[in-house]
Amino acid sequence: MELQETPASAKKSKHFPLTPFRIIRGVICLSVLLSTAFVFLIYFVPVAAVLLRLFSTLYSRKVIALLFGLWLGLWPFLFEKVNETTVVFSGDKVPPRERVLLIANHRTEVDWMYVWNLAYRKGCLGHIKYLLKKSLMKLPVFGWGFYVLEFIPLERDWVVDEPVIKETLSTFTNPQDPLWLTVFPEGTDYSDEKCKASQKFASQNGLPVLKNVLLPKTKGFYACLEILRSSLDAVYDVTIAYKNQCPTFLDNAFGVDPSEVHIHVQRVPLDKIPESEKEVSKWLMETFDFKDRLLFDFIANGHFPNEGTEEELSTAKCLANLVLVMAITGIFIFFTFYSSIWGKIYVLLSCIYIASAAYFNYRPYPIFGSVNEKLNKILRMKSH
Repeated sequence: MELQETPASAKKSKHFPLTPFRIIRGVICLSVLLSTAFVFLIYFVPVAAVLLRLFSTLYSRKVIALLFGLWLGLWPFLFEKVNETTVVFSGDKVPPRERVLLIANHRTEVDWMYVWNLAYRKGCLGHIKYLLKKSLMKLPVFGWGFYVLEFIPLERDWVVDEPVIKETLSTFTNPQDPLWLTVFPEGTDYSDEKCKASQKFASQNGLPVLKNVLLPKTKGFYACLEILRSSLDAVYDVTIAYKNQCPTFLDNAFGVDPSEVHIHVQRVPLDKIPESEKEVSKWLMETFDFKDRLLFDFIANGHFPNEGTEEELSTAKCLANLVLVMAITGIFIFFTFYSSIWGKIYVLLSCIYIASAAYFNYRPYPIFGSVNEKLNKILRMKSH
């Protein structure tokens, strides 16, 4: 996940022209998304992510998933209903509410956002996590949200990143704790320049020479799989492609691109994936070789095989979600401006806490839960 400017030579005309109406609508949509995110963060984080976490990490995560899943649901509404982007799903029809490790190709800076469209349909939107660049955690408001949702920040240095991944994921091994962990094994957005470098490395090391994806980095994926394997239901192999051209974040905000997003999903049972690191690396290389061929077929045919595996989003459900989020936001904005000085102090302290906790990636330890767990262990030992 990173922001990147599209080279001028690679730019094509947008699917929709950037009219004054689309600019105004985009500004309004971004204002709504930012203001609702800010309100949800400052009012719900101290209770859900701090106070409740002192008693139970599991229930803290469930409450956060419920609350911030409402906010995340605004994005599929923006993409599919406001911007009228057609999202076409193909491949396997996956069951709802599975606990999964999801791997995807990385065509552009907004691929990760379109994974929300699948998670929303499966009732797992609030449980989605990403491995992402550490610098993105420092973004105002959005970076705070990444922190609250427990995205895993990476330096892109395996010596530094390995202990961070292992320490964080060690807290996600409870099968009762819903999880959609999303990994982009290429490690960066696709570009022609990066593809040439990847192909050169592949030819020098006897690896598959790929044209539509980059060679995957296997260590991060293996570390995630090794820690979570016993608690997962499956691995989802997701391949994303765009009609016309790859969109940017601002294309999404103003609704000028893309016209269509095609998402191919292959559900891989855990017993189909080998256990040794060497064999897992080989499996991941073969998986990306399959993605490369799948994207060749998409370029030739304009679609992936076995389309139509998911239903269209319900407009009524999206509107109900929007009304609920806006109502909650309105109530707390009113409270902010018309409360006593103590209400304003709460808002200020909440902002300071979230900004500093996100910057230093600090999380409260479940003190009371650990005390209860230790007492239960002592009682069990005495009973034996």
